[in-house]
Amino acid sequence: PMWPVHTWLPDAHVEAPTAGSVILAGILLKMGGYGFLRFSLPMFPIASEQLAPLVFSLSIIAIIYTSLVALVQEDIKKLIAYSSVAHMGYVTMGIFTASQQGIDGAIFQMLSHGIVSAALFLCVGVVYDRTHTREIAAYGGLVERMPKYAVAFMVFTMANVGLPGTSGFIGEFLTLLSAFKANTWVAILGTTGVILSAAYALYLYRRVIFGELDKPKLKALLDLSPREIVILAPLVLLTIFYGIYPAPVLDVTGASVKNLVANYEAALKPAAAMLGQ
Repeated sequence: PMWPVHTWLPDAHVEAPTAGSVILAGILLKMGGYGFLRFSLPMFPIASEQLAPLVFSLSIIAIIYTSLVALVQEDIKKLIAYSSVAHMGYVTMGIFTASQQGIDGAIFQMLSHGIVSAALFLCVGVVYDRTHTREIAAYGGLVERMPKYAVAFMVFTMANVGLPGTSGFIGEFLTLLSAFKANTWVAILGTTGVILSAAYALYLYRRVIFGELDKPKLKALLDLSPREIVILAPLVLLTIFYGIYPAPVLDVTGASVKNLVANYEAALKPAAAMLGQ
C-alpha cells in the first residue's frame, strides 16, 4: 500500500475481524514488495533505475505523512494500519536502492513487519473481545488488570518503534544505511519516520496501558487466557530472537539477493555504454 493509493487499508482493517487484519497485515501487504523483487528489478532493470527517484519520493511521503496521520487517530486499528503504510515505505525505499544491503533490509523488514503488525492486531483483538470498542479514549490503566498483556503489548510496541534488540530495528537500520549510500537526503528524511513512529506508538501504549484505571468496565477485565498466551508467546519470542540474531533470515536470503543485484547491475551496463556513461 504505497502512498497515495493506501487509503483503502485503514478502512479494510476497521471492517475486518481480527483474523482478517492479521492475514492482511502479515501476508497480503507484502505482495507489493514481492512483486518489486520478483518482477520490477529483474525484468525491468532500466525502468527501475529511472523510476527509483519517484519511488524514493513516494516512500518518504508515505513514511512521514502516514506517521503524522497516525498521531491523530482515535481508533487503535486505524493507528496501526497507518503505521503499516509507513513501515512499508522503508521496504520500497530499500528495494529501489538496488543494493545487497538495501534489499536484505527490505526483506527482513517485510518479515519483521509481518510478525509485529499481526501481533499488534491480535493485541487489539484481545481487548476488543472484552470491551467491544477500539477507541483509544475508552482505555487506560490496563497494566493493573492485565500485566501479562501489558508486557506482550510492550514488546510489540518497541519492535514497531524499531528499538535495538527487536526485529523491527534490523530491517529499518539496513534500509536506512543503504539509503545513505544511494541518496543522503532520502535517508535523512526517512530517519524522521523513526522519531514519528516512536511518537505515535508510545502515545498509544501510554494511553491504553498506563494512567488511572477509572473506567468501571475496565475494572472487571481478565488478563490473557492460556489460549491467548499460546498465540502471543511465540510472536514475542520471534520478535526478540530475530532482533538479537538476524542471521537465520539474512543467511537464507543473502545468496538470492546477491544474484539479483548482480543480474540487475549486469543488465544496466549495456544501457550505460550506449549512453556513453
